[in-house]
Amino acid sequence: MEQTILTPATEQTAPKRVMLSGIKPSGDLTLGSYLGAIKNWKERSEQFDCYYFMADLHAITVRQNPADLRRRTLEQLAQYIACGLDPDKNTLFIQSHVPQHAELGWVLNCYAMFGELSRMTQFKDKSKKNADNINGGLFTYPCLMAADILLYQPDFVPVGEDQKQHVELARNIVQRFNGVYGEVFKMPEPYIPKVGARVMDLGNPESKMSKSDEAGNGVVYLMDKPEDIARKFKRAVTDSDVERCVRFDPETKPGVANLMSIYAACTGKDFAAVEAEFEGKGYGAFKPAVADAVIETLRPIREEAARILKDKAYLQTVYRQGAEKAGRIASRTLRKVYKKVGFVER
Repeated sequence: MEQTILTPATEQTAPKRVMLSGIKPSGDLTLGSYLGAIKNWKERSEQFDCYYFMADLHAITVRQNPADLRRRTLEQLAQYIACGLDPDKNTLFIQSHVPQHAELGWVLNCYAMFGELSRMTQFKDKSKKNADNINGGLFTYPCLMAADILLYQPDFVPVGEDQKQHVELARNIVQRFNGVYGEVFKMPEPYIPKVGARVMDLGNPESKMSKSDEAGNGVVYLMDKPEDIARKFKRAVTDSDVERCVRFDPETKPGVANLMSIYAACTGKDFAAVEAEFEGKGYGAFKPAVADAVIETLRPIREEAARILKDKAYLQTVYRQGAEKAGRIASRTLRKVYKKVGFVER
């Protein structure tokens, strides 16, 4: 789950616009996570007041090994920092450390209709994949996602195709809640953000590279060793083109197009330059070159994340300070909501 929230500044003296994004630590971060989203985040700290969280509350809608969830949560935080998210310029926190997310999520459960939740596409998809654990959290997690958003009073919510329903649900809840209690929440508007490279599975270029892929043979992880990255790209699917030419054609050559997208994102070259570089060389030269580009892109991230993970005290300081700042902002909205619904003040 990734959410990104923006609030536009109206004057030069106004506070920075707010951006908030979260990714579930239900799997290890992938090359797709980095090139598609995280790589662009570090550029935003000068323009936005950025909040990035580990969405561990969302992760438990599917059964998690507790030790793995704790490990992945801290690894994700270390990787965020290693990817360039300076804790002095960005607020980094663990979702479960800011209890206002869960508290507002419960209130919003009471303002979302059963029919709305039952129509959520992701609930249907995840129910099929987890038929032995179709729990209440899986059904109502869009209300928690709405709480993630509305706590920070955004004007715009940049969303991908798979998140549009969640924004519409949040808008329905805002309309319903404000209709009863007055202007409590701002009405979030969908916003199309600048996105990075769309990275597909190396073994199945028709599917997005996913950290939930248990086999992981077509998935490159940020912490993969160089030899593992080289092996995965060596086995990457290309096509049956006899000429074995490197040409960007997503329709007829999706595997090659995927490798070109990755290479372009790692080297900064455009597709025309990539085609020219490998003209007449074939896939035997192309795939190792892509692997080498990825290895060198991820090497500093892997090494820095490994260094940070050894400093437990530093990580603890980062997530504690992040939770304190996020909690101050979130508590303002929650106090207003609690007062409106009639709860006795703490």
